[in-house]
Amino acid sequence: MANPKRVLQIFKKLHRTRQVVFRNDERTLDAARKQINEAFFKSKNETDDAEINKMIKLAEAVEKELRTNVIQAVQKEDNVFTVEITKDTTKLDNFPFNPDAVLERPKRSRGSGCGSTEEVTTTAQNNKT
Repeated sequence: MANPKRVLQIFKKLHRTRQVVFRNDERTLDAARKQINEAFFKSKNETDDAEINKMIKLAEAVEKELRTNVIQAVQKEDNVFTVEITKDTTKLDNFPFNPDAVLERPKRSRGSGCGSTEEVTTTAQNNKT
């Protein structure tokens, strides 16, 4: 049986994350609260352990996505924004845009990839039998 304590833990964790990520944005805080509550309320009568565990994994993935990849920018003046980066925010290398960059198409080796002649022929032969 799925652990009800685990469901409550992820429910609370989502709400704590929501409060951190959307701090000072009352409209978004309220919308996120409603969405979390509705999703859990809609599934409150689920009894299938596999389905409950799948929903818990989804909730954990959503919480991680919110915590690590969502930031909010506030415009201070023309072309000036402030963002709050937390210790959990994913930080990647930032490369300036180069409008003169030339992107080469990836090279494929013959006969070893999706749609190669050998694969199509073999599939067609298998379908005839």
